[in-house]
Amino acid sequence: MNPEYDYLFKLLLIGDSGVGKSCLLLRFADDSYVESYISTIGVDFKIRTVEQDGKTIKLQIWDTAGQERFRTITSSYYRGAHGIIIVYDVTDEESFNNVKQWLSEIDRYASDTVNKLLVGNKCDLTENRAVPYETAKVRTYGLSLPSFVFIHLIDFLMYSKAFADEIGIPFMETSAKDATNVEQAFMAMSASIKESMASQPAGNNARPPTVQIRGQPVAQKNGCCST
Repeated sequence: MNPEYDYLFKLLLIGDSGVGKSCLLLRFADDSYVESYISTIGVDFKIRTVEQDGKTIKLQIWDTAGQERFRTITSSYYRGAHGIIIVYDVTDEESFNNVKQWLSEIDRYASDTVNKLLVGNKCDLTENRAVPYETAKVRTYGLSLPSFVFIHLIDFLMYSKAFADEIGIPFMETSAKDATNVEQAFMAMSASIKESMASQPAGNNARPPTVQIRGQPVAQKNGCCST
């Protein structure tokens, strides 16, 4: 075991282009926010180490491009992922409707046991909301998260009413701009993975395959991250 950390978890952020995945990652990893952000080309990643339940957990978080033309590149990053956060924009109904497509990607490329979390980002843009908050109701049953997570997240960790029976995964709304629930989303995912690891056979370390990136960084295009 590496003395610097007890667990290494690989997380993946997926969702349509422009929903704010990069801004969520920037807020969580660096506690910063920029109004305009460079659109992700292929993949990007950041690392943050957190303390949870007396354990040191290193989170390797991969931010994937949402554009269709990058799907063949990003699909390989599903392998070895312990947790996947599916992000949509609450001001963009199409991005919400496309969640089913992203779930199909998970079924195709990720492990059957991967932990999932659905996130509706940009909840601060109340006047522009296209996906009503009322579609999400607090549903305390069926959540496979540790008890201490329930204590801190019970007010905002919820199931999407529209998807509850269909996909059965935890749901919350966030804002990268004002940091609403960003920390809680990643920490809830980490706690869920840790609990899953505890139920696995001994010796099955949480260490995903190392992904080697070769060559020079690809030029990136300007884009708007919004919130």
